[in-house]
Amino acid sequence: MKIKDLIFILILGALVSVGFIIHKRALQVVSIVAIFYLICGLLDFRRSRRFELENWRRYFIGNGILTWFLSPFNLLMDLFCYKNYGVYKLENLPEDCQAEIKQMMKTASSKPEIITELSRRMSEKKRGMIFFKWYGKNIDNSLSIPEFHQQSKYIKTIGVSIFNKNQKTSIHYGPLRITLRVLYNLVPMVNDGVYIQAANQKHRWHENPLFIFDDTLVHQSVNGSDQLRYCMFVDIVRPSWAHGLLTAILNVVKTSIASFNRVFYGNWDMNK
Repeated sequence: MKIKDLIFILILGALVSVGFIIHKRALQVVSIVAIFYLICGLLDFRRSRRFELENWRRYFIGNGILTWFLSPFNLLMDLFCYKNYGVYKLENLPEDCQAEIKQMMKTASSKPEIITELSRRMSEKKRGMIFFKWYGKNIDNSLSIPEFHQQSKYIKTIGVSIFNKNQKTSIHYGPLRITLRVLYNLVPMVNDGVYIQAANQKHRWHENPLFIFDDTLVHQSVNGSDQLRYCMFVDIVRPSWAHGLLTAILNVVKTSIASFNRVFYGNWDMNK
């Protein structure tokens, strides 16, 4: 055997050995990552306490897969925050946060032009939305309400969602657990078919016009009436012992959140 042939065989053998080692290491890494994500997903999924087969499918291979992908980050956010109630009462929040929400509710209730103008604009689309503030940035539109443009410690997004008659969202999950969703019904109707369900709790608007929840829980909004349904649509920074850190994280990822929301609200008519 010639020397150069021997060298070639040795080099080829070395490359095969290295490739095998790398492949084995890669399989180990993939296995560790898969186990890690499975554990995080199971911990995150169990929070909704809805264990029917369809919900397993929805979370792990359906419209909740992004929430599963972000579950390690969301579980980390829980460590930075006070107790996660899932569905909150107003008194579960710090007093200064309560004050901001109460002021928002007072302003919204004193502005009948919100209902008048949005009902006039509502198209044939299933759902509509108008924003006054978007992750801390004030949004100018033809419906001017300066009170919604004030700087806030907690409130970062203010809008109004409008549901057409007999409409509902899909059953879905929000992606990130940096904020809480605050909904305030502007025209409560005594109708058990007008509600929101988050996890295993069904909230009827005529029983309480305010609903606060962690929107990474599985949820669905339903307007089972022949009237339009109006809700203030507000996001607040989750109360935390590290408020500055969460606010900074929100500022960093808000571009990504905006991209997610373009997908989630693709079927909504965005009013201006």
